[in-house]
Amino acid sequence: MTTLQQLFGIELPLIQAPMAGVQGHALAAAVSNAGGLGSIPAAMLDAESLRRELSAVAAATDRPYNVNFFAHTPPVPDAAREAVWRKALGPYYAEFGIDAAAIPAGAGRVPFNAAAADILSEFEPAVVSFHFGLPAPELVARVRSWGAKVLASATTVEEALWLQARGVDAIIAQGLEAGGHRGIFLSDDLTTQVGTFALLPQIVNAVTIPVIAAGGIADAHGVAAARALGAAGVQAGTAYLLCPEALTSSVHRAALKSEAARHTALTNLFTGRPARSIVNRVIREQGAISAAAPAFPLATAAIAPIRSKAEAQGSGDFSPLWSGQNASACKEIPAAELTWELVSGW
Repeated sequence: MTTLQQLFGIELPLIQAPMAGVQGHALAAAVSNAGGLGSIPAAMLDAESLRRELSAVAAATDRPYNVNFFAHTPPVPDAAREAVWRKALGPYYAEFGIDAAAIPAGAGRVPFNAAAADILSEFEPAVVSFHFGLPAPELVARVRSWGAKVLASATTVEEALWLQARGVDAIIAQGLEAGGHRGIFLSDDLTTQVGTFALLPQIVNAVTIPVIAAGGIADAHGVAAARALGAAGVQAGTAYLLCPEALTSSVHRAALKSEAARHTALTNLFTGRPARSIVNRVIREQGAISAAAPAFPLATAAIAPIRSKAEAQGSGDFSPLWSGQNASACKEIPAAELTWELVSGW
Protein backbone atom coordinates (compact mmCIF):
# COMPACT_ATOMS: atom_id res chain seq x y z
CA MET A 1 0.00 0.00 0.00
CA THR A 2 1.12 3.55 -0.72
CA THR A 3 2.62 5.23 2.32
CA LEU A 4 1.33 8.53 3.62
CA GLN A 5 4.69 10.08 2.78
CA GLN A 6 4.42 8.94 -0.84
CA LEU A 7 0.77 9.96 -1.12
CA PHE A 8 1.28 13.53 0.08
CA GLY A 9 4.92 14.12 -0.80
CA ILE A 10 5.93 14.60 2.84
CA GLU A 11 8.77 13.23 4.96
CA LEU A 12 6.96 12.33 8.16
CA PRO A 13 3.70 10.34 8.62
CA LEU A 14 2.08 13.10 10.64
CA ILE A 15 -0.71 15.57 9.94
CA GLN A 16 -1.29 18.62 12.13
CA ALA A 17 -5.03 18.72 12.70
CA PRO A 18 -6.78 21.80 11.32
CA MET A 19 -8.14 23.71 14.32
CA ALA A 20 -10.41 26.60 13.38
CA GLY A 21 -10.20 29.57 15.72
CA VAL A 22 -6.96 28.57 17.43
CA GLN A 23 -4.42 28.46 14.61
CA GLY A 24 -3.55 29.84 11.22
CA HIS A 25 -0.79 29.70 8.64
CA ALA A 26 2.11 30.03 11.11
CA LEU A 27 1.45 26.65 12.74
CA ALA A 28 0.73 24.96 9.42
CA ALA A 29 3.94 26.24 7.83
CA ALA A 30 6.02 25.23 10.84
CA VAL A 31 4.76 21.64 10.70
CA SER A 32 5.15 21.42 6.92
CA ASN A 33 8.68 22.80 7.10
CA ALA A 34 9.46 20.17 9.75
CA GLY A 35 8.46 17.42 7.31
CA GLY A 36 4.86 16.79 8.35
CA LEU A 37 1.65 17.98 6.74
CA GLY A 38 0.53 21.31 8.17
CA SER A 39 -3.13 22.24 7.87
CA ILE A 40 -5.00 25.49 7.31
CA PRO A 41 -8.49 25.50 8.91
CA ALA A 42 -10.74 27.33 6.44
CA ALA A 43 -14.18 26.62 7.88
CA MET A 44 -14.48 30.04 9.53
CA LEU A 45 -12.74 32.12 6.86
CA ASP A 46 -14.45 34.45 4.43
CA ALA A 47 -13.06 34.82 0.90
CA GLU A 48 -10.64 37.61 1.76
CA SER A 49 -9.33 35.82 4.85
CA LEU A 50 -8.95 32.54 2.96
CA ARG A 51 -6.89 34.18 0.25
CA ARG A 52 -4.77 35.96 2.86
CA GLU A 53 -4.08 32.73 4.79
CA LEU A 54 -3.22 30.80 1.63
CA SER A 55 -0.89 33.55 0.45
CA ALA A 56 0.84 33.56 3.83
CA VAL A 57 1.34 29.80 4.05
CA ALA A 58 2.58 29.66 0.44
CA ALA A 59 5.14 32.36 1.28
CA ALA A 60 6.24 30.54 4.45
CA THR A 61 6.76 27.05 3.03
CA ASP A 62 7.42 25.33 -0.26
CA ARG A 63 6.32 22.00 1.22
CA PRO A 64 2.89 20.38 0.81
CA TYR A 65 0.11 21.59 3.09
CA ASN A 66 -3.55 20.76 3.68
CA VAL A 67 -6.57 23.09 3.58
CA ASN A 68 -9.60 21.92 5.54
CA PHE A 69 -13.28 22.73 5.02
CA PHE A 70 -16.60 21.71 6.53
CA ALA A 71 -19.08 19.88 4.29
CA HIS A 72 -22.24 20.21 6.35
CA THR A 73 -25.68 21.02 4.96
CA PRO A 74 -26.70 24.49 6.20
CA PRO A 75 -29.83 24.27 8.37
CA VAL A 76 -33.04 26.20 7.89
CA PRO A 77 -33.23 28.86 10.63
CA ASP A 78 -35.90 28.12 13.21
CA ALA A 79 -37.14 31.27 14.98
CA ALA A 80 -38.93 29.31 17.71
CA ARG A 81 -35.88 27.26 18.57
CA GLU A 82 -33.68 30.36 18.52
CA ALA A 83 -36.06 32.01 21.00
CA VAL A 84 -35.86 29.00 23.33
CA TRP A 85 -32.06 29.09 23.11
CA ARG A 86 -31.87 32.79 23.92
CA LYS A 87 -34.24 32.30 26.83
CA ALA A 88 -31.92 29.61 28.21
CA LEU A 89 -29.02 32.06 27.95
CA GLY A 90 -31.10 34.90 29.41
CA PRO A 91 -29.56 34.85 32.91
CA TYR A 92 -26.10 35.28 31.38
CA TYR A 93 -27.25 38.22 29.27
CA ALA A 94 -28.50 39.85 32.47
CA GLU A 95 -25.28 39.04 34.34
CA PHE A 96 -23.09 40.69 31.71
CA GLY A 97 -25.44 43.53 30.76
CA ILE A 98 -26.03 42.27 27.22
CA ASP A 99 -29.05 43.38 25.18
CA ALA A 100 -30.25 40.12 23.66
CA ALA A 101 -32.42 41.96 21.13
CA ALA A 102 -29.30 43.54 19.66
CA ILE A 103 -27.58 40.23 18.92
CA PRO A 104 -27.81 39.40 15.21
CA ALA A 105 -28.47 35.86 14.06
CA GLY A 106 -25.84 34.36 11.83
CA ALA A 107 -24.26 31.10 10.79
CA GLY A 108 -20.57 31.92 11.22
CA ARG A 109 -19.50 28.86 9.24
CA VAL A 110 -20.33 27.99 5.66
CA PRO A 111 -19.61 24.69 3.89
CA PHE A 112 -17.15 24.34 1.03
CA ASN A 113 -18.57 25.97 -2.09
CA ALA A 114 -17.69 27.08 -5.62
CA ALA A 115 -16.33 30.42 -4.44
CA ALA A 116 -13.88 28.69 -2.10
CA ALA A 117 -12.90 26.31 -4.90
CA ASP A 118 -12.15 29.30 -7.13
CA ILE A 119 -9.75 30.71 -4.55
CA LEU A 120 -8.14 27.33 -3.89
CA SER A 121 -7.47 26.88 -7.60
CA GLU A 122 -5.18 29.93 -7.50
CA PHE A 123 -2.93 28.20 -4.97
CA GLU A 124 -3.39 24.51 -5.83
CA PRO A 125 -2.72 23.04 -2.36
CA ALA A 126 -1.45 19.46 -2.38
CA VAL A 127 -4.12 18.22 0.00
CA VAL A 128 -7.71 19.30 0.73
CA SER A 129 -9.61 17.72 3.61
CA PHE A 130 -13.25 17.72 4.66
CA HIS A 131 -15.14 17.33 7.93
CA PHE A 132 -18.80 16.16 8.11
CA GLY A 133 -18.66 14.11 4.93
CA LEU A 134 -17.90 15.42 1.45
CA PRO A 135 -19.21 18.30 -0.67
CA ALA A 136 -21.01 17.73 -3.96
CA PRO A 137 -19.14 15.53 -6.48
CA GLU A 138 -18.57 18.45 -8.84
CA LEU A 139 -16.78 20.36 -6.06
CA VAL A 140 -14.59 17.35 -5.25
CA ALA A 141 -13.78 17.14 -8.96
CA ARG A 142 -12.68 20.79 -8.90
CA VAL A 143 -10.26 19.99 -6.10
CA ARG A 144 -8.89 16.98 -7.97
CA SER A 145 -8.45 19.02 -11.17
CA TRP A 146 -5.06 20.37 -10.08
CA GLY A 147 -3.90 17.03 -8.67
CA ALA A 148 -4.82 17.56 -5.02
CA LYS A 149 -5.35 14.55 -2.77
CA VAL A 150 -8.63 14.40 -0.86
CA LEU A 151 -8.91 13.50 2.83
CA ALA A 152 -12.01 13.16 5.01
CA SER A 153 -12.85 12.13 8.57
CA ALA A 154 -14.77 9.01 9.52
CA THR A 155 -16.05 8.26 13.01
CA THR A 156 -17.51 4.82 12.19
CA VAL A 157 -16.76 1.94 9.83
CA GLU A 158 -19.89 2.84 7.87
CA GLU A 159 -18.63 6.38 7.30
CA ALA A 160 -15.22 5.04 6.23
CA LEU A 161 -16.81 2.75 3.65
CA TRP A 162 -19.01 5.63 2.42
CA LEU A 163 -15.94 7.82 1.94
CA GLN A 164 -13.94 5.08 0.21
CA ALA A 165 -16.84 4.47 -2.21
CA ARG A 166 -16.65 8.15 -3.18
CA GLY A 167 -12.95 8.02 -3.96
CA VAL A 168 -11.13 9.74 -1.12
CA ASP A 169 -7.38 9.10 -1.10
CA ALA A 170 -7.13 8.43 2.64
CA ILE A 171 -9.37 8.35 5.68
CA ILE A 172 -8.89 10.02 9.05
CA ALA A 173 -10.25 7.66 11.71
CA GLN A 174 -11.44 10.13 14.35
CA GLY A 175 -11.77 8.47 17.72
CA LEU A 176 -14.05 9.64 20.50
CA GLU A 177 -11.09 11.13 22.38
CA ALA A 178 -10.49 13.82 19.77
CA GLY A 179 -10.88 17.49 20.64
CA GLY A 180 -13.14 19.84 18.70
CA HIS A 181 -16.01 18.83 16.45
CA ARG A 182 -16.98 15.24 15.87
CA GLY A 183 -16.78 14.42 12.17
CA ILE A 184 -19.95 12.30 12.45
CA PHE A 185 -22.14 12.67 9.36
CA LEU A 186 -24.18 9.55 8.58
CA SER A 187 -26.01 9.65 11.90
CA ASP A 188 -26.69 11.90 14.87
CA ASP A 189 -26.43 8.97 17.29
CA LEU A 190 -23.48 9.62 19.61
CA THR A 191 -23.60 6.03 20.89
CA THR A 192 -22.01 5.04 17.56
CA GLN A 193 -18.84 6.91 18.52
CA VAL A 194 -15.93 4.81 19.82
CA GLY A 195 -12.35 5.35 20.97
CA THR A 196 -9.44 5.70 18.58
CA PHE A 197 -7.80 2.36 19.31
CA ALA A 198 -11.10 0.50 18.94
CA LEU A 199 -12.09 2.35 15.76
CA LEU A 200 -8.72 2.29 14.01
CA PRO A 201 -8.27 -1.47 13.46
CA GLN A 202 -11.90 -1.84 12.41
CA ILE A 203 -11.51 0.78 9.69
CA VAL A 204 -8.10 -0.57 8.64
CA ASN A 205 -9.68 -4.00 8.16
CA ALA A 206 -12.67 -2.59 6.27
CA VAL A 207 -11.00 -0.38 3.65
CA THR A 208 -8.16 -0.65 1.15
CA ILE A 209 -6.84 2.92 1.34
CA PRO A 210 -4.50 4.48 3.95
CA VAL A 211 -6.01 5.20 7.36
CA ILE A 212 -4.79 8.02 9.62
CA ALA A 213 -5.39 7.72 13.35
CA ALA A 214 -6.73 10.76 15.24
CA GLY A 215 -7.93 11.35 18.80
CA GLY A 216 -5.98 11.28 22.04
CA ILE A 217 -2.61 10.83 20.30
CA ALA A 218 -0.29 13.33 21.94
CA ASP A 219 3.11 11.67 22.30
CA ALA A 220 5.49 9.21 20.63
CA HIS A 221 4.00 6.24 22.50
CA GLY A 222 0.54 7.00 21.10
CA VAL A 223 1.98 7.33 17.61
CA ALA A 224 3.73 3.97 17.96
CA ALA A 225 0.50 2.35 19.19
CA ALA A 226 -1.39 3.69 16.17
CA ARG A 227 1.24 2.28 13.83
CA ALA A 228 1.01 -1.11 15.54
CA LEU A 229 -2.73 -1.13 14.85
CA GLY A 230 -2.27 -0.49 11.16
CA ALA A 231 -2.34 3.31 10.83
CA ALA A 232 -0.47 4.78 7.87
CA GLY A 233 0.08 7.90 9.96
CA VAL A 234 -1.44 10.02 12.68
CA GLN A 235 -3.20 13.35 13.00
CA ALA A 236 -2.46 15.37 16.14
CA GLY A 237 -4.21 18.55 17.20
CA THR A 238 -4.49 19.21 20.93
CA ALA A 239 -0.76 18.52 21.37
CA TYR A 240 0.01 21.65 19.32
CA LEU A 241 -2.24 24.08 21.19
CA LEU A 242 0.48 25.41 23.51
CA CYS A 243 3.06 25.87 20.75
CA PRO A 244 4.10 29.50 20.21
CA GLU A 245 2.89 29.33 16.60
CA ALA A 246 -0.67 28.54 17.70
CA LEU A 247 -3.23 31.34 18.19
CA THR A 248 -4.71 29.70 21.29
CA SER A 249 -6.16 32.41 23.57
CA SER A 250 -4.77 33.10 27.03
CA VAL A 251 -7.84 31.64 28.77
CA HIS A 252 -7.67 28.54 26.59
CA ARG A 253 -3.94 28.10 27.26
CA ALA A 254 -4.53 28.47 30.99
CA ALA A 255 -7.24 25.81 30.90
CA LEU A 256 -5.03 23.39 28.98
CA LYS A 257 -2.28 23.78 31.58
CA SER A 258 -4.66 23.32 34.52
CA GLU A 259 -6.19 20.27 36.16
CA ALA A 260 -9.47 21.22 34.45
CA ALA A 261 -8.10 19.71 31.22
CA ARG A 262 -8.57 16.25 32.70
CA HIS A 263 -12.34 16.66 32.37
CA THR A 264 -13.68 17.13 28.86
CA ALA A 265 -17.12 16.54 27.38
CA LEU A 266 -18.88 16.44 24.05
CA THR A 267 -21.04 19.54 23.96
CA ASN A 268 -23.30 21.27 21.44
CA LEU A 269 -23.57 24.52 23.40
CA PHE A 270 -21.06 26.51 21.39
CA THR A 271 -22.03 25.67 17.81
CA GLY A 272 -25.02 23.31 17.84
CA ARG A 273 -22.94 20.26 16.95
CA PRO A 274 -21.14 17.87 19.35
CA ALA A 275 -17.55 18.92 19.95
CA ARG A 276 -15.11 18.04 22.73
CA SER A 277 -14.28 20.87 25.14
CA ILE A 278 -12.82 21.22 28.59
CA VAL A 279 -15.78 21.38 30.97
CA ASN A 280 -16.45 24.93 32.17
CA ARG A 281 -19.24 26.85 33.86
CA VAL A 282 -21.71 26.99 30.98
CA ILE A 283 -21.36 23.24 30.34
CA ARG A 284 -21.92 22.47 34.01
CA GLU A 285 -24.95 24.75 34.27
CA GLN A 286 -26.64 24.05 30.93
CA GLY A 287 -25.64 20.42 30.53
CA ALA A 288 -23.18 19.29 27.88
CA ILE A 289 -25.86 18.49 25.28
CA SER A 290 -28.82 20.87 25.19
CA ALA A 291 -32.00 20.29 23.19
CA ALA A 292 -32.43 24.08 23.17
CA ALA A 293 -29.30 24.75 21.13
CA PRO A 294 -30.11 25.47 17.47
CA ALA A 295 -28.71 23.27 14.72
CA PHE A 296 -25.09 23.71 13.69
CA PRO A 297 -23.80 26.32 13.24
CA LEU A 298 -26.69 28.54 14.32
CA ALA A 299 -26.09 28.16 18.07
CA THR A 300 -22.93 30.26 17.85
CA ALA A 301 -24.42 33.72 17.41
CA ALA A 302 -26.38 33.87 20.68
CA ILE A 303 -23.56 32.68 22.94
CA ALA A 304 -20.77 34.66 21.26
CA PRO A 305 -21.32 37.98 23.09
CA ILE A 306 -21.39 36.20 26.46
CA ARG A 307 -18.09 34.57 25.61
CA SER A 308 -16.61 37.92 24.61
CA LYS A 309 -17.67 39.62 27.84
CA ALA A 310 -16.32 36.79 29.99
CA GLU A 311 -13.01 36.57 28.13
CA ALA A 312 -12.55 40.32 28.55
CA GLN A 313 -12.63 39.62 32.28
CA GLY A 314 -10.08 36.82 31.91
CA SER A 315 -12.64 34.02 32.17
CA GLY A 316 -13.10 31.00 29.92
CA ASP A 317 -16.42 30.09 31.54
CA PHE A 318 -18.31 30.59 28.27
CA SER A 319 -15.57 29.75 25.76
CA PRO A 320 -15.21 26.63 23.61
CA LEU A 321 -12.06 25.27 25.24
CA TRP A 322 -11.48 22.62 22.60
CA SER A 323 -9.30 19.78 23.82
CA GLY A 324 -8.93 16.07 23.34
CA GLN A 325 -9.04 13.69 26.28
CA ASN A 326 -5.25 13.66 26.51
CA ALA A 327 -3.88 17.16 26.99
CA SER A 328 -1.11 15.86 29.24
CA ALA A 329 1.50 16.02 26.49
CA CYS A 330 0.83 19.62 25.47
CA LYS A 331 4.16 21.41 25.50
CA GLU A 332 5.14 25.02 25.13
CA ILE A 333 7.78 24.21 22.53
CA PRO A 334 8.15 25.12 18.84
CA ALA A 335 5.87 23.17 16.55
CA ALA A 336 8.78 21.72 14.58
CA GLU A 337 10.31 20.29 17.74
CA LEU A 338 6.98 18.78 18.78
CA THR A 339 6.50 17.28 15.32
CA TRP A 340 9.85 15.49 15.50
CA GLU A 341 9.13 14.27 19.04
CA LEU A 342 5.77 12.83 18.01
CA VAL A 343 7.19 10.75 15.17
CA SER A 344 10.25 9.56 17.11
CA GLY A 345 8.32 6.40 17.97
CA TRP A 346 7.28 5.60 14.39
